[in-house]
Amino acid sequence: MIRSAVEGDLPRLQEIYAAGREYMKRTGNPTQWAPTYPENSALLADIAAGELYVCYDEKGVYGVFKLMFGEEPAYAHPVEGEWLNDEPYGTVHRIASDGSHRGVFDESLDYCKGRIDNVRIDTHPNNKTMQHLCERSGFKRCGMIIIADGSPRIMYQWIKGVTE
Repeated sequence: MIRSAVEGDLPRLQEIYAAGREYMKRTGNPTQWAPTYPENSALLADIAAGELYVCYDEKGVYGVFKLMFGEEPAYAHPVEGEWLNDEPYGTVHRIASDGSHRGVFDESLDYCKGRIDNVRIDTHPNNKTMQHLCERSGFKRCGMIIIADGSPRIMYQWIKGVTE
């Protein structure tokens, strides 16, 4: 199940993001997320904006993701390739799992795809797991962007009825 995150989820969210950082390190992607990423201030801002969601069951929260609507500034000027369209879109960021449940990516993206027909996501070139999940889930690789810290990200887009 999925619900909006609340401030009381913060300790659990930090545990989940710590597990995500460790997973990325083990799978050859040690630099995508800094040791304290994401900061509580960013998570609180996302909660206040209604953009942070958690995956949960009767045992508690096991996954987290951000879904924002509107322009993502980092997506405005690809350095390679281009987006599939200029229609309104939702952007998915910071999907993470504690590792206790399989399918958190699919569960999260199904929720997002149920709310908007045009979804964008990006990932680090070293994040082979995310690249595989995006491509398996019908996202089309569109090119590259550079984010605020100067590092590259592979950009993906899913459009209902077009890329699926």
